[in-house]
Amino acid sequence: MPDAAPPPPVHRPAGAESAPGATGIVWDEALCEYDFGPFHPMAPIRLSLTRALAEGAGLLARPGVEQLEAPVASTAQLERVHTAEYLGAVQRASRPREELDVHDLDHLLRFGIGGDDVPLFPGMHTASARIAGGAIAAVDAIRAGRVRRAVHFAGGLHHAKAASASGFCVYNDAALAIRHALDAGEERVMYLDVDVHHGDGVERILWDEPRAITLSVHETGERLFPGTGFVQDRGGPGAEGTAINVPLPRRTTADGWVRALRATIPALVRAVRPTLLVTQHGADTHRLDPLADLSVTLEAQCEAMLLMRELADEVCDGRWLALGGGGYAVIDVVPRSWAQLIAVATGEPLAPDAPLPESFLAAAAAEREAHGLSPEPGILTVGEGRPVAARDWRDGFDPEDELDRAVQAARRSAFPEWGLDPFLD
Repeated sequence: MPDAAPPPPVHRPAGAESAPGATGIVWDEALCEYDFGPFHPMAPIRLSLTRALAEGAGLLARPGVEQLEAPVASTAQLERVHTAEYLGAVQRASRPREELDVHDLDHLLRFGIGGDDVPLFPGMHTASARIAGGAIAAVDAIRAGRVRRAVHFAGGLHHAKAASASGFCVYNDAALAIRHALDAGEERVMYLDVDVHHGDGVERILWDEPRAITLSVHETGERLFPGTGFVQDRGGPGAEGTAINVPLPRRTTADGWVRALRATIPALVRAVRPTLLVTQHGADTHRLDPLADLSVTLEAQCEAMLLMRELADEVCDGRWLALGGGGYAVIDVVPRSWAQLIAVATGEPLAPDAPLPESFLAAAAAEREAHGLSPEPGILTVGEGRPVAARDWRDGFDPEDELDRAVQAARRSAFPEWGLDPFLD
């Protein structure tokens, strides 16, 4: 169990004063090579369109914005969280399909590779290791003081396990970034995951690590993949309380979702006092996402991003790595959500009524035509038009409300471990 007393003061590595306001954006066109094929939900156009929207909106030209490279992570780096046997399987899956026989395919299925979830494709290892390398490079840039915060929207592959692929995820860049940061001298890293699906891979990989605190707010696993992430899941021996879960009921609204975030995340971040904040911003909480059942809006997602930035500024001198994650409304939602993440990290958020750049609309229209989709002339703004009106937790808990019961259960499970009162804090 973590000590309930306040953690010691944050100590920075020598020479690692962050450049004021500097933000790194991880990008390389090769990140789009993480591609499971034309019929898979995780289409790489969500990355290229995010980049196009960010560029068209002038976000990449803001003062202090720097592009960070996405190098291919080395075998030694990947083995900090993945087994050597699993790396060998991914490398085997990377060969041309005609070079694999039925025995190879059967062997790969043992590692979660080759089904509809994670189809194999040539170059899988390099494409996956590049995403992981981008997260590691972002951590290095933050620790060296080159940037204060960084956004890696191609990252956030939070389902990958130490020895298996899962949930469209091959290498777990989030867990790798955290492990790399701890190896490099970070005292405490806190991981906040607001993807609609439980961040099970990150939690499991770091289950026994007392210096890594994982907090996942997600749709309940009672009916949704991966079927995990309940309040009683709290971390391994010697790390009790470092795994925190806030499972929410289906059809949670934008207001309810923000209420749940504000009722749990700020108090816990302030109690943990991490030296680095790593966040995952899956856009699949959105009401239009085809693979989940929450009713969140772009405005609510922006509120979450602003909350993360404010907490990073307050608790760990702004040292913040923001990752992408899930999101399968790949044209209408994901680019707008993650462009807003870049906007929040680099300065002011985009106005909800701001028209989308013509260059982005043209790129989106071309993708629609290429995929046989009908035009969507109504998608002309960054947001959806209704401000979030979340009720503050301090205004009262409603025991008859399903969302309030879920949030209070999470608070009663997690708060005492960190010296917090679940009824007051």
